[in-house]
Amino acid sequence: MFNIVLVSPKIPQNTGTIGRTCVSLGAKLHIVKPIPFSLDEKAVRRAGLDYWQDLDLTVWESLEEFLKVNPINERHFFATTKTKHEYFNVEYEKDDFIYFGSEDTGLPESLFQTEGVMINIPMKTQYRSLNQSNAVSIIIYEALRQNYSNFNLS
Repeated sequence: MFNIVLVSPKIPQNTGTIGRTCVSLGAKLHIVKPIPFSLDEKAVRRAGLDYWQDLDLTVWESLEEFLKVNPINERHFFATTKTKHEYFNVEYEKDDFIYFGSEDTGLPESLFQTEGVMINIPMKTQYRSLNQSNAVSIIIYEALRQNYSNFNLS
């Protein structure tokens, strides 16, 4: 199972869509506060549909709390526009952690000074970033593709 880590997501619809993707792949979703919305909000539920009750979800009060339980190592990947290391040039393994920052500011730069690996989704240079839920889908499906024989999706 892969671990998707959302650090301070801001848009409930993205969070709901990512939760739905995690359910359909058997991935665990970690949401790191602060978040400016309730996970009970209608927008989250609508995007997550009736999948939300099946979601393997842990909500963390802070990044520090999350990192105490899940210390960073080389199996932690940080999606960011601040690197040229493409996500498809990584060999993913079951139980990897893949981090995504808030829609407006991205991941805290302190994470980039760790043993984790920064990864990027290539795009035209004049554009800032992709939609968060799209970025999660792109990377998690590449990780699944690489490990498909290790997963039971039935």
